[in-house]
Amino acid sequence: MSSLKRFLRKKNYTPITLRLTNTDHFEISAKINGISGRFILDTGASNTCIGIDKISRFGLASEASEVKAAGAGATNMETLISSKNKIEIGQWKKKNLKIVLFDLVHVNEALSAQNALPVDGIIGADVLKQGKAIIDYEKYCVYLRK
Repeated sequence: MSSLKRFLRKKNYTPITLRLTNTDHFEISAKINGISGRFILDTGASNTCIGIDKISRFGLASEASEVKAAGAGATNMETLISSKNKIEIGQWKKKNLKIVLFDLVHVNEALSAQNALPVDGIIGADVLKQGKAIIDYEKYCVYLRK
């Protein structure tokens, strides 16, 4: 076991394996409201997001939002917001997560163009901050504090 992993386990962190995609993004598995999904880990995304077409799959209650989304070549996109969601990433769990919902077609088209699998959403800096995340880029691992 690496010294970083050993040190972080003593500090109550749990390791979560990351997968490197063909686009050099890190992909992570997570459960939203008990449903498994595929997500990109994005330190540059301020909020965790799920594709608007996945609302029923993840059992998301949504409401209108004034927030406009931007990213991956698209700007000024309409969004919805979903509150009081449960997220599980490995052994790390949180309740009352707010999730931004918007059209992720442009993201998945960019992934597909590089022969990468489509994703259900993006795990953003909000979750990473809550989990006091530490990313080990060499070992393809993120540590979240329980």
